[in-house]
Amino acid sequence: MFKDSYAFSGFSVDDLRQARDFYQGILGLEVEENAMGILEVSIKGGNRVIIYPKPNHEPATFTVLNFPVQNIDDAVDELRRRNVRFEQYEGEIKTDKKGICRSQGNGPNIAWFKDPAGNILSVLEP
Repeated sequence: MFKDSYAFSGFSVDDLRQARDFYQGILGLEVEENAMGILEVSIKGGNRVIIYPKPNHEPATFTVLNFPVQNIDDAVDELRRRNVRFEQYEGEIKTDKKGICRSQGNGPNIAWFKDPAGNILSVLEP
């Protein structure tokens, strides 16, 4: 039924201007505001993600957007230079000082960070 549908994903934020500044200015993505006042973020492959305002926004408690990268250390270093802070986790999902969870063969190396609205994003090295 949906195999030929151009599906897209979306999530909410509490401040569209901050979101636009972050996704466009910090992450370097193409961001446009559509006629309904919703941000459309273009991602490689022609897909898009919508970001919409929600007055009673609550940040997602899960990763809403993942960015595969060739070298996670380089990506984390560059984002840190842009004042992005990486999450630190202990226990089963332990991160190092840089905020990277090193898989040691059990999955991708991954590092999580938050957008200004508190939504969780990641960079990962497949």
